[in-house]
Amino acid sequence: MALPLKYNYRNVLIRWRTTLFTVVGVAAVVSVVILLKALAKGIESSSARTGEPGNILVVRKGSQAESGSLVTRDQFRTLQFFEEIDRNAGGQPVVSAELVMIINAPRRAAPGSANTLIRGVTPRGLELRPKVSLVEGRWFQPGQREVTVSKKLAGRFEGFELGGIIRAGPDRLRVVGLFEAGGSAFDSEVWMDADEARGIFDRSEMYSSILLRPRDDAAMRSLTNRIAQDKRLGLRAEPETEYYSKQTATAVPFNILAGLLGTAMSVGAVFAAMNTMYANVASRTREIGTLRVLGYSQTAIVMSFLIEGVLLSGLGGLLGCAFSLGIYAYVVARGVTFGTMDFQSFAETVYQFRVTPDLMLLGLLFSLVIGLFGSFLPALRASRLPVISALKSL
Repeated sequence: MALPLKYNYRNVLIRWRTTLFTVVGVAAVVSVVILLKALAKGIESSSARTGEPGNILVVRKGSQAESGSLVTRDQFRTLQFFEEIDRNAGGQPVVSAELVMIINAPRRAAPGSANTLIRGVTPRGLELRPKVSLVEGRWFQPGQREVTVSKKLAGRFEGFELGGIIRAGPDRLRVVGLFEAGGSAFDSEVWMDADEARGIFDRSEMYSSILLRPRDDAAMRSLTNRIAQDKRLGLRAEPETEYYSKQTATAVPFNILAGLLGTAMSVGAVFAAMNTMYANVASRTREIGTLRVLGYSQTAIVMSFLIEGVLLSGLGGLLGCAFSLGIYAYVVARGVTFGTMDFQSFAETVYQFRVTPDLMLLGLLFSLVIGLFGSFLPALRASRLPVISALKSL
């Protein structure tokens, strides 16, 4: 015969002080794990949103990122007239040779500075990225030492605001516009004319990558194989979306940290729940003896205490999820962004953390596991109490 659930519910309400202590402890653990996972999810989401499915990105073989790739002008001249490449309305091949460099900029709201990416693009580069849209000012003009900056970067670095001046070595670049890139990796970049960038950064014969659009899927497969098999070129081609989806190494430390902290804090939460349940057993010894006299089995008592522990931790999990969701809503409403070092390019990546339904489900399941482990041993002890001794206790 099983104990009714109403019994567990009333015990939770009557012992509200210990209930509150346990619930808040579990909620703290769950919220920390969810928020750390949300940071990693934000970085992964930024990479997943980058690129167009119909584009191909070409970099040097062996390079891990555009900033570490070198593509010569001769290689670009060879590639740009391949018949697999699409043409625009003006009959020009839709291909853009680009240069990606790192500059150091002072932070706006904190002391010190950080690296950020500056990308030299061509008019075709803008055409290949329809998700990038101008929101203030205008696009840069070639030969005028002008740049257009991500709006998110403008809020993080001095001189990146509209009308500001960015230092690139001995040169000064004027910010004439701000763009948004839909939460993609381009939100962490400054854009300027590619040929002008080659002159400023002394890369007269070199680019970093080539972005192009094949005519169709068959042309994409043909072009990718053609570039891979041409040993003279020494280049690697892959869909732009696949390239950026692999650039998620920055999220690894957050996932590791979430795992380590989650493990350490969950051990503490398990012991806290265990202490609470042991205290409940000690204060309810006569009650447990009475239940045994009434005919409830040891298994029924074990299950009752397990249910009670899982109920407490489940309430903590719900509270932790609600707190995490509240933080996420605040961040989105205020437009708060975060930045971290990209271990591929060694420049700062700007992103927003994302609390998703799967993370909340993970946090809730995590809390239930804490309750289950934390209440098992106290439940076992309660079921093994001698009936006579329990009834004689004060």
